[in-house]
Amino acid sequence: LVLVFLLQLIVRSVPSSKRWQEISARRMELIQTLIEETLLNNVDYIWCLDVDSKFHSRWGTESLGGLVAVIHPGYYQDDRNKFPYERRPSSRAYLAPGEGDFYYCGGAFGGLLMEVHQLAKTCRKNFEDDAKENIEAAWQEESHLNRYMWTNKPSKVLSPEYLWQDFKPRNPEIHTIRFSGVIKNYAEIRPN
Repeated sequence: LVLVFLLQLIVRSVPSSKRWQEISARRMELIQTLIEETLLNNVDYIWCLDVDSKFHSRWGTESLGGLVAVIHPGYYQDDRNKFPYERRPSSRAYLAPGEGDFYYCGGAFGGLLMEVHQLAKTCRKNFEDDAKENIEAAWQEESHLNRYMWTNKPSKVLSPEYLWQDFKPRNPEIHTIRFSGVIKNYAEIRPN
């Protein structure tokens, strides 16, 4: 049995914006476009990861699945009622009190190409439809991702070790940090 993995790095410049929230909000559009213009019929899986992060440990096939979500390291110990879901019913990202399984991070998710394509397409449309009504979800695309994952359950849920936060101490139940968001000076890198 011979397995061949073809790795290719594709770099796409992302236009700057006056607000970091707008860059975050365009994530789903960029993913949808990348899949439709470059990846369709060329790959089986895709992982979407924040660029301001780094690998620490092995990340392997255990992360593959149909639609894979990572539990947000900032909220995994909290009760569901403390999750920062979008709570305004006027938004398409709305989750009512008592809804939601986990709070998933927008900085690490993936799965089968067509599953992620559907997620990106749906989240983009819902975000744009909200914007037409002057609504911006509490955490932009992450709010829409959490809404999508509530109605389209992920086939696999990964622990916060797959996107830890470097500014947090490691809790005893986190044995291996595989990937993390690096410490940064937001005042220096964000326009607002």
